[in-house]
Amino acid sequence: MKVLVVDDQELNRSLLKHMLEHEGFTVVLAENGIEAISVFKQESPDLVLLDVVMPILDGYSTAPKLKELSKEVYLPIIFITALDDQDSLKHCLEVGGDDFLNKPFDRVILQAKIQAHSRIRALSIKTFEQKKQLDFYRLKTEREHQIVEHIFNRALEGNYKVPHLLEYHLSPASMFNGDIMLVALGPTGNLYVMMGDFTGHGLSSAVGTLPVSRTFYSMTQKGLSVGDIACEINDILLTLLPDDMFCAAALIELSSQGKSLSIWAGGTPDMYLVDDLSGIKQTIASQHMALGILDNVEFDLAVENYSVSVSDKLYMATDGVVESFNQNQEMFGYDRLEHLINDVNNNSIAQIVDSLNEFRGDAEQDDDISILSLRCAAINSNEDEWDNHFSTLPLVINLDLNVEQIKSTDPVAEVVDLIAQIKGAGLHRSTLFLLLSEAYNNAVDHGLLGLDSKIKDTDDGFMEYYSLRIERLERLNEGQIKIAINYEPAECSVHIIVTDSGDGFIAEDNDFDFECELEHGRGNMLLHELAEFVNYNEKGNQVHVAYKLNSPIRSIN
Repeated sequence: MKVLVVDDQELNRSLLKHMLEHEGFTVVLAENGIEAISVFKQESPDLVLLDVVMPILDGYSTAPKLKELSKEVYLPIIFITALDDQDSLKHCLEVGGDDFLNKPFDRVILQAKIQAHSRIRALSIKTFEQKKQLDFYRLKTEREHQIVEHIFNRALEGNYKVPHLLEYHLSPASMFNGDIMLVALGPTGNLYVMMGDFTGHGLSSAVGTLPVSRTFYSMTQKGLSVGDIACEINDILLTLLPDDMFCAAALIELSSQGKSLSIWAGGTPDMYLVDDLSGIKQTIASQHMALGILDNVEFDLAVENYSVSVSDKLYMATDGVVESFNQNQEMFGYDRLEHLINDVNNNSIAQIVDSLNEFRGDAEQDDDISILSLRCAAINSNEDEWDNHFSTLPLVINLDLNVEQIKSTDPVAEVVDLIAQIKGAGLHRSTLFLLLSEAYNNAVDHGLLGLDSKIKDTDDGFMEYYSLRIERLERLNEGQIKIAINYEPAECSVHIIVTDSGDGFIAEDNDFDFECELEHGRGNMLLHELAEFVNYNEKGNQVHVAYKLNSPIRSIN
């Protein structure tokens, strides 16, 4: 242990130095306060014996400066003084002194005081080191939380924005949300919404949102039904989650024109279909088990379908809403929620949340709270009106796909996303998807794989056709498809040209009936019904489809 002795009398310094070194202490000396501060910075002593009356800087002024240099670690300062009046001794303690020792020095008392304060300093140092470790772990944890929060935010930032249709509130009980709300636009313009509630709350519950969101976005891009999407998510959660965790979820698909809803609901609270004038017109109960419980054999992917109109809203909430408690341990419950939703003049999500917060008061939130409403209207109804609101800029997109890309990707959705960016084209997204999808799939199936649609005419034709398609696609080792998109602002037309590298429908070595194929099946009927014109080249390996954006939108059943 190192002791700093500060005294302007050389005799006192020598005496204390001798006594302390005899007891095994290391001693450093200073003649006044200024020198004491300098020595302290160089030597970092563990204890200070400080005289009160000194020239230049006395003990009263030196003590607080030494304490400040010691910062968070306890520095014992024992005043050595010949003063014995109470006011002087009191002042010693007020300026930062921890004890005092009267002159002449008593060896036994000096040793006892130093040992007592050295124990306190040792505890202070230990506490300081522990605090540094805790600060390190706290900062490390905060950084890890920031990283995880960033990952979660990036994973969920793909939500499609439809503020004119969707109103929602998400309130996590802790830093991370065990509830999840996902929104995506399907390739035909349909809107997909998923609200899920993982068991518990916090980081352990939020972990499941990452694979769920990735699967949701991927499956909706393929235009799958909500039942199929639920089945895929269930399979993933069944593999990832422990047995005591699951996800109560509802998946909703709203048609592009807002006229129908498809719903798969598993383990969720009741949903409500509400008319703007009459209030709740239908309660929709969950029909399935939550996700992550049943295996694929037991899983039920059946959906419920509802015809809706623009005056309808769908309300849904997680159990954190109905199971919220106030300070009197009363539960919010379904009756209060239904009463609020049924009040057509005050049933906005913001008003419902305000009522819930008023009910809870100062009671601690012990579960994640999520609630949303979905207006049943056309997805793109907020876009520009028809007349004179189309882009005046031409656009050309050229895409060359090799055999590996043809086998591993489906470019239709991405290309339609690009076309939909043309001003005024978003309203026609569903039609454009159907046109490009039919043209591209015909190029793959008939141009490259040589499939004949007449196979589908037999009882088991569809199964045979698609089994043959998979088999031939796997064996495909050469081929190319070119997609050209050309927007002509003068005509307000989108031209889609798809060319394959196949032999064509009328090659000499191909007995494919081109005229029959043009008339066969729903696909070609759709092309001719929806497009301004459809034209095949002489070889039969290129189709040119033109579609006018200022033509009326047609619903395809």
